[in-house]
Amino acid sequence: MRSTLVFCVALSLQWFIGLAVANEQTPNSLGDSATIPTDPLFTPNPRKNPSLNIDFDKNGSAAGNTEVAVTLLGQDILRGSFERLYWTAGQAVAGLAMPTPVLVAAGTNPGPTLCLTAAVHGDELNGVETIRRVMFSLESDKLNGVVIGVPIVNMHGFRRSSRYLPDRRDLNRYFPGDPKGSSAGRIAYSFFNEVISHCDRLIDIHTGSFHRTNLTQLRGNLGKESVAQFSRMFHDVTVIDGAGAPGTLRRASVDAGIPAVILEAGEPLRLQLKEVKQSVNGIKAVMHHLNMIDDKPQRAPKQNVFYKSTWLRADQSGVFLSEAKLGQNVKKGDILGSVTDPITNRSSVIRSSVDGQIIGLALNQMVMPGFAAYHVGIAADVKKVAADKVADSVVAEALEPVAENMKEVAREAAQKAAKTSNDPKAVDAAVRKAIKDNAKNTSQLVDEPPRTKSGGEPETEGAKEPAMSIRPNDEMEEHPE
Repeated sequence: MRSTLVFCVALSLQWFIGLAVANEQTPNSLGDSATIPTDPLFTPNPRKNPSLNIDFDKNGSAAGNTEVAVTLLGQDILRGSFERLYWTAGQAVAGLAMPTPVLVAAGTNPGPTLCLTAAVHGDELNGVETIRRVMFSLESDKLNGVVIGVPIVNMHGFRRSSRYLPDRRDLNRYFPGDPKGSSAGRIAYSFFNEVISHCDRLIDIHTGSFHRTNLTQLRGNLGKESVAQFSRMFHDVTVIDGAGAPGTLRRASVDAGIPAVILEAGEPLRLQLKEVKQSVNGIKAVMHHLNMIDDKPQRAPKQNVFYKSTWLRADQSGVFLSEAKLGQNVKKGDILGSVTDPITNRSSVIRSSVDGQIIGLALNQMVMPGFAAYHVGIAADVKKVAADKVADSVVAEALEPVAENMKEVAREAAQKAAKTSNDPKAVDAAVRKAIKDNAKNTSQLVDEPPRTKSGGEPETEGAKEPAMSIRPNDEMEEHPE
């Protein structure tokens, strides 16, 4: 009888111990992050009306609960803690959900919320390792604010070593997303609202694509002063100006008022430690400038900034072999590489058409005529570019009332002429004459102050920041973000 009782007690203790181990959570501080246990999968409930930023009082305490650094994916993240959450977009077949880990490091002191994302394209690996190194190097008592790291945004593509989602769509063309749209649109909408909307700033990490590699570089809309200031925090990382294609995560973030940049480094389907180290150093420099960490970055050389770039192309089919290296400065006329027909042995060279620096290039491979081989940042006088931006902005603002007035005059003239004649040529002539006559009053329109809304406030009040940056031409799309 006694042996039976002892056996039952031992069995009960074993069950309680097993239950305690099963319920073990992630560490409560960053110092414990090196021994994070495996968590049960957590699918958060959707949050409604997430707050972009945390409001701080004069003493540096967060408004409301001073112990909560941020609320993310339905969880309150306490100060001084390191949490591993999971984001899941939409409903999947039962048992086949693909939750995406979201790492959250909260310092003991208040500060900004910096978001790091990688593998929006599933074949881009350097950013995954970059975020791991950054997140697990943080110490709670030395961190101000919150760092949210999502190493693998596109888990579907990552598991297949593919750039794309299973429906062959590019996720980085669907932000901020559509809750009633395609699968890509719904995933983008969920991620943008559940995670990105909590960011004060965003660094989205990418690599080259399709057998191409990139010099470690930033891409940002320097026409937005908040983005320009953000990019300067990266010290010696080369910067390329551009608004970004519609649907990209960084463009959608900037449109939502979150300064964001792309950090490009290396090539896909590889882990390149040199590029990873450069990326980590750049991010740490940003965190220092944001007063999130005290680690002062090493003194860096002057940052290269390119407002224009172009691709140099092959003129024949064959084997492309590069002689020039990534990051090399080139002059107009320099031979950078060659393309040789393997059957006829006929060869041609690729020369630089501009002065600048090689910021991206294709790996040695078979190519077709028109293949983009070298991406070259074009050297320019920064002061001249800045002056041109101001001039373009002033012209755009000054001509806006002129264009609107011309449209009204043209419509009235066309409608009046159409009542008296069915001849399209007569209507066209009447519109042209009206525009020509109205052009005499152009100077008056330019000199007029901005028109006011019905509420009496100028139309420019509270308007969006003027997009002054030089738009990237079609060449930039040879290496899509």
